[in-house]
Amino acid sequence: MAITNIPEYAHLTDADVEELGRALDQIRADIEASRGERDARYLRNTIRFQRGLEVAGRAMIVGARNRKLWWAGASALGVAKIVENMELGHNVMHGQWDWMNDPEVHSTSWEWDNAGASEYWKHTHNFVHHKYTNVLGMDDDVGYGTLRVTRDQRWHPYFLGNVVYMTLLQVLFEYAVAIQHLEIGRAVKGKMPREEFRSRGKVVAAKIGRQVLKDYVLHPALAGGLTRSRSGARKALTATVMANVIRNVWSNAIIFCGHFPDGAEKFTKQDVDSETRGEWYLRQMLGSANFHCGPVLAFMSGNLSFQIEHHIFPDLPSNRLREISLRVRALCDEYDLPYTTGSFPVQYAKAWRTIAKLSLPDKYLRDTRDDAPETASEKRFADLSWDGGTSASVDPSTGRRRGLATAIAALRARRRGGRARLVPQARRVESDRAAA
Repeated sequence: MAITNIPEYAHLTDADVEELGRALDQIRADIEASRGERDARYLRNTIRFQRGLEVAGRAMIVGARNRKLWWAGASALGVAKIVENMELGHNVMHGQWDWMNDPEVHSTSWEWDNAGASEYWKHTHNFVHHKYTNVLGMDDDVGYGTLRVTRDQRWHPYFLGNVVYMTLLQVLFEYAVAIQHLEIGRAVKGKMPREEFRSRGKVVAAKIGRQVLKDYVLHPALAGGLTRSRSGARKALTATVMANVIRNVWSNAIIFCGHFPDGAEKFTKQDVDSETRGEWYLRQMLGSANFHCGPVLAFMSGNLSFQIEHHIFPDLPSNRLREISLRVRALCDEYDLPYTTGSFPVQYAKAWRTIAKLSLPDKYLRDTRDDAPETASEKRFADLSWDGGTSASVDPSTGRRRGLATAIAALRARRRGGRARLVPQARRVESDRAAA
């Protein structure tokens, strides 16, 4: 089952959680105080790069006389759409650049190159998803109402198609995001007034219509007019379809790497609305996952390679998340908390593995509902005893705090039949940095 008592699961006392919250508040204050021209220049350069790449991609598509140039144009356009959605649209609409007071890059005015309407996305993503991250029954991003991604979701024969649904979700991701805003589940259960559902439907249909008109009618028509040929229009149409597929598959991969690899925990509704700020921070840290990256991969992911830091500080500029991550990792070391990260291919493979194996009934799965890679609860530590208990304590031999990271290491070691090597978190951090 999912985690019901987050501080207990993390082996932290109330005082520990309060101290952790104060430390993270200080990081926020430091970054807010240091925002300035360097950050604004980064944003302006990103916008220029994205727009230039889109123009170049469309120009190559129009002039494509062979398949190589067609692929170059489609790829360039796909990358431009990725940058617009991930590093610009997503982050601008989070309010990361509102401090600039520039109406062009303000969260209230940006409309992204995506089938999802920004006004509804900001509600379902910024508010619902980020407030109730991975809380079962509250965060619709847990499985997107389609996939089984935790054993807390009761198995049904429908989930035998998990891998098929995931494949379709990848290819059509922008439309899945758009439809998510309708909250069809609430409407079917009678929890949404019909007028509200119809109103939402009109907005969503209008946005999808504008995207289809722009991508699949106007641009191909323009390309056909410039080349004075039907083949020019056809090439522009097929290249745009490919660019959108490239963007959709990539965006889906980045998002799933941040929420569904091993170690990205799930939670119950219990006490979420009454949680303290420190407890909210802790839940974000336990419910998110990162992947190793250099500057190019970080940029192409919209800096969501630092998903943990983004979930702690969703409205701080994305270009500052790398430096924030160093301080967050140091806090994980201090409080003996796991810092869930790995290579991009490995994190993505783990997400797919979860989706594939949870297509089966639980009776065919090896691990339990309380101690599985994708689902865990306080009960996983029931048989683990440190000097009579598993609550927050200090190792008398080292003077180090013993918390969740040590507990997980002990369980893994026992599972392997050996003694736990309680490696200091700081050493693990250095190892991860070297691997990155």
